[in-house]
Parts: sequence; structure tokens; C-alpha cells
Amino acid sequence: MRYAFSVGLALLWVGAGYGRKVTEPKIPFSPRHYVCYRVEGPITVDGKLDEHSWRMAPWTEDFVDIEGEVKPRPRFRTRAKMLWDDVYFYVGAELEEPDVWATLTRRDTVIFLDNDFEVFIDPDGDTHRYYELEVNALGTEWDLFLVRPYRDGGPPVISWDIRGLRTGVHVEGTMNTPGDRDEGWTVEIALPWDVLKECAPGRRPPQPGDQWRVNFSRVEWRLEVVGGRYRKVLDPETGRPLPEDNWVWSPQGLINMHYPEMWGYVQFSEKVVGTGKEKFVRKPEEAAKWALRMVYYRQWAYMEEHGRFAEDVGALGLGDLKVEGYRWPPKLGTTWSLFEAVLESEDGKERWHIRQDGLVWKG
Repeated sequence: MRYAFSVGLALLWVGAGYGRKVTEPKIPFSPRHYVCYRVEGPITVDGKLDEHSWRMAPWTEDFVDIEGEVKPRPRFRTRAKMLWDDVYFYVGAELEEPDVWATLTRRDTVIFLDNDFEVFIDPDGDTHRYYELEVNALGTEWDLFLVRPYRDGGPPVISWDIRGLRTGVHVEGTMNTPGDRDEGWTVEIALPWDVLKECAPGRRPPQPGDQWRVNFSRVEWRLEVVGGRYRKVLDPETGRPLPEDNWVWSPQGLINMHYPEMWGYVQFSEKVVGTGKEKFVRKPEEAAKWALRMVYYRQWAYMEEHGRFAEDVGALGLGDLKVEGYRWPPKLGTTWSLFEAVLESEDGKERWHIRQDGLVWKG
């Protein structure tokens, strides 16, 4: 089971293991990236992705298992596209699905208990204060705001809404009808900058060249037909549904979407889609932030073993790490329950910080 949290599902959340435990991802740090172009003309949010802008926009890579290449290739294809204008961030996705199925119709229920498509957005890339949206094939939405990841104490704000959100779903086949084979479904989403900018740098929409951290997830349950209706396949030993599959754009290296540092990079371009290409630019500070993230992972592992945080980076097995353009090791200050690591650039003009709750910032 992945994660969950609502008034009625607190036990499910705890049972899923999403407390304060910090686990280091089991894959190298290599997030996907995407250049997002501006739309040409209006977008009708009906789920069909048939406007010229959508036809010209590039697809992401096909989704992979959330744990990465250590797991088998997903059974069904999933891919996404992105666009933007002055009002909205647009997301379109195509989900291959031989049995289009959904049951939940009330907004802000736990949508991933159905098959669904999910969007995660961390505008400033500090891993705190980020957005999540889930949509099923009936077009039912669950939007929530995370103050910080569950591993760092949460909490999710369930009552938060994306004012002005627009979503559309188009099904190629028949909903909830066993006995035939469907093609799948497409989802189209328009997220207003007026809401997304609240946690963005400068509290503004992105400017050309800006990069936001974004990821997409697809939850897929195994189904069987019982009494002429779909039902989740049960584990014969426990009598409970088999664990769902989690397929994502940028792999996490563990079964937990709430590791924003592993999400993809979306670079916003001033070019109109179809009028030219822009190269994605890797920013050197991202390597510095990742090196500090390694300190964070290892500090929590050290805490679990010793009951306190380490007072030097050497005790974390990171003494020989090298970060181009930065002075390693970072300065490290600790108490029995707190720590802060500070990594300085070689010219002394830039400092990046991380602390025990995972927040990373420049200062």
C-alpha cells in the first residue's frame, strides 16, 4: 500500500508506513526533464487533447514503475504532455486501459482507491509546501496541499481546493462494462497560476527559463469480474486486495510519491509550441542540493542507529564526496534532535542549507 490520509483513513495511512521514517531512494539521482511550451490558441478542457497545441506538444517518456528499472515494465502504457499560457498550467495524459473502471464520485474522497491519474507540483523545489491532484476516469477530483512530506511530519491539508481548476476526461470504450475491451482514457487538466503561485518563488507564475519540480503517477489495481461486475483481485492468503501498481513519469526509487526531490524538472519556454525547440538546461545548484539531501538521508539513518544526529559528515560515510563548484564537506551543526548542513560555493557567494525536516533553501 502506498499512502493515504483522511479523517476516515488515518489507520490506512499509519499502516502504510508513512510516519517519520526517512528512507534513502534505491536508484541514482537522475530525474526526468521536460521543456514546456506556450499554447497556440485556446484550449477546451474536455479530455480529448485534440487541439493543434496538444498535437504539437512532445510526449514525456512512457511511465515506469515507481521503484524504477528494478521492477518490471508496466502492463499498460501511460504518457503525458504539458503546455502553459498566462492563466493556466496544462497537463494532458493518455492511459492505455483494457477495462476502464472507476467508482468514486464524491470530490475529495481518496481517489487512488480507484484507478487514477495524479499530478504533483513543488514550485520552488524545496520539498515543502507542494500540491497534489488526483483524478479518476469519472472525472472525480481530489486536491490537497502538503505542508511537508509525510516522512517529515506532514500534514496534508485535505480541505484546500484549487480554485478555478478545470479537468476533463474522455473514455475510448465503455465505463464499468466487463466483457469488452477498451482502448483507455485521456485526462486534460488546467491548473490556474493564481493558485499555484502561492508557493512559487516570488509568489508569481513561472517566467521563461524557470524550472519547477513536477511528477505524475498512475495507480492501477488488478481487476476481475465477479457477478458481472469488476472487483479488485484479492490475495488468497489475506482476503484483501492485492497491492496496486504505481507507475510514474520520473521514478522515485521507493514506493512513495512524497519524495519531491526525485520528481522531474519542468522548464518553461517562451516559445510557442511547434515554432522551435529549446534545450533543457541543468542547473549546477541541483547537484549541491542533492549532496545535501544525502546528508539528510544519512543523518536520519544515523539517528535510527545511535539515537542522535552525527556531528561530522565523515561519520555519515560522505567525507570524500565531491560537488563541482562547491566546498565539500558542508558545515554541520547538530543537537540531539536537530541539525543543519550548509554547503558553500567555491567563490563564497552562494550557500545552500538543509535541516532535519528536509527543507532546503538558499541563504
